[in-house]
Amino acid sequence: MLITKSTKGKTSAYSQILILSAWGFVIVISSFLFLYAGYWLDGKLNTAPSFMLGLFMLAIFLCVGRLYQEAWLKKGK
Repeated sequence: MLITKSTKGKTSAYSQILILSAWGFVIVISSFLFLYAGYWLDGKLNTAPSFMLGLFMLAIFLCVGRLYQEAWLKKGK
């Protein structure tokens, strides 16, 4: 599938949907990876849900921040 751009330099509706779905995938995968890493650290250090919840919140915060940053940069173009 080719992603085409209109003459004004804005992306088509299909490419915007593709970008949003990719960001959704990134948020889910990073959440699970950070959640698992926190679970593993909690098991090794015997610290119940501390690392698991902390790393999960960090993953969500970082992904949403990067999504906001990308949207802000695209809005300026």
